[in-house]
Amino acid sequence: MSVDSGLGSRVKRAFETALAPEDVIGDPIRCRSYECDGLTGYRVVPELVLLPRDAAQVAAAVRVCAEHGVPFVARGAGTGLSGGALPVAGGVVISLARLKRVLEVDPVDRRAVVEPGVTNLEITAAAAPHGLYYAPDPSSQQVCTIGGNVAENSGGAHCLKYGFTTNHVLSCEVVLPDGSLVTLGSDTGEQAGPDLRGVFLGSEGTLGITTKITVRLLRTPESVRTLLADFPSIAAAGDVVSDIVAAGIVPAAVEMMDTLAIEAAEEAVHAGYTVGVPAALVVELDGPAEECDVQFEQVKQICDRHGCTRLHIAGSPEERAAIWRGRKAAFAAVGRISPDYFVQDGVVPRTRLAEVLDRIAGMGAEAGLRVANVFHAGDGNLHPLVLYSAAAGETERAEKLSGEIAELCVELGGSLSGEHGIGADKACSMPKMFSRDDLEVMRRVRSAWDPQGLCNPGKVLPTPRLCGERPGRYRPHPLEEAGVIERL
Repeated sequence: MSVDSGLGSRVKRAFETALAPEDVIGDPIRCRSYECDGLTGYRVVPELVLLPRDAAQVAAAVRVCAEHGVPFVARGAGTGLSGGALPVAGGVVISLARLKRVLEVDPVDRRAVVEPGVTNLEITAAAAPHGLYYAPDPSSQQVCTIGGNVAENSGGAHCLKYGFTTNHVLSCEVVLPDGSLVTLGSDTGEQAGPDLRGVFLGSEGTLGITTKITVRLLRTPESVRTLLADFPSIAAAGDVVSDIVAAGIVPAAVEMMDTLAIEAAEEAVHAGYTVGVPAALVVELDGPAEECDVQFEQVKQICDRHGCTRLHIAGSPEERAAIWRGRKAAFAAVGRISPDYFVQDGVVPRTRLAEVLDRIAGMGAEAGLRVANVFHAGDGNLHPLVLYSAAAGETERAEKLSGEIAELCVELGGSLSGEHGIGADKACSMPKMFSRDDLEVMRRVRSAWDPQGLCNPGKVLPTPRLCGERPGRYRPHPLEEAGVIERL
């Protein structure tokens, strides 16, 4: 099916020349597959979808965009939860799905060179034969790509000890918004002058498109010890986290789940969690075997001291995998107990976890909505899930509550986002966290990289259109609901 794009046949031909005709999708039906990321409430069908096969084609496509003033959005696996890969009306999506090669694994210098379409878990799979692994581990690591991880500065359960993506990326090859190709950083991680790698990493696709990434690999730990502990209250579990850190122990991970999250995860994957318990902690230690054993005993004592009602210690790799399967399935599993939900992402000081969760419970009750909580307790990175039913007309209430939770995190001394990014979802809340001068500096940096404003516009920074005239969540026409018409 041949469909002329609203961009005009001349621009479409320019993209076909830069790539190949079969690598330029203009059919609106096929383009709908790219209309949103994991934040499905906001949808825009792009004019074209481009499928480059290598860095040279990515650069060529961006040069066409620059020449013709076409806005573009880079896309990896589309698993983001902030609308960072939401297409722009009248623009194109540049998919990096075909750039998926592991180019090099260097076991001596402990680094790997990969293309942006390689999934997070594939890096560890490639490094494993050498006794190495890639540390950042988002819950979606089986499907999320390293290019998206770089864009969002993703973390994961083990970021408490090992840090975020920025701590493990040595350099990036980047196509700038004018189509030029540059390298930011170096294979050693050291570079003279301003840290442009650091500026780019976490910029949510607004400064360019990465086409090759050199990552740091770590030696697989000698020992890993994991436990699952139940507690009579969120406050008791939070006190355990504080006492572990106060004891000088730095766990590889400390994760917390509440009643609703546990219920959903257990129903989905049967990982052995206790349904109905108010709170559960997953605590994992890794490192030298002797050190792990000593600290693990300390952690068990701390759990007992705070009224732990059940302590399950993983006795095998299979049991450890089951515990983590339950934790990492939580987001998707919530779909079993609610037809719709928003995933929020904010950060508060660890000492205020109990306070913020109590406030969230009160806000949910006031809004008449349930909120499930699953989060990285060790560093205060919350992931409240606001449960609602669009069919019951609860969408606007849920969206409002979700935004209020994010802004509550700022009020309590935290941040709007820990790892999911700002994207289109929380751009209008940025003035709650940053002053006008702060935001102006960010705009100037962005303009220096992208003077035309074509690279993922409408994301991260608030604009009058985004925050004053922002279209609401998509609501189908009654005829569409009746199956009489189809939305293109």
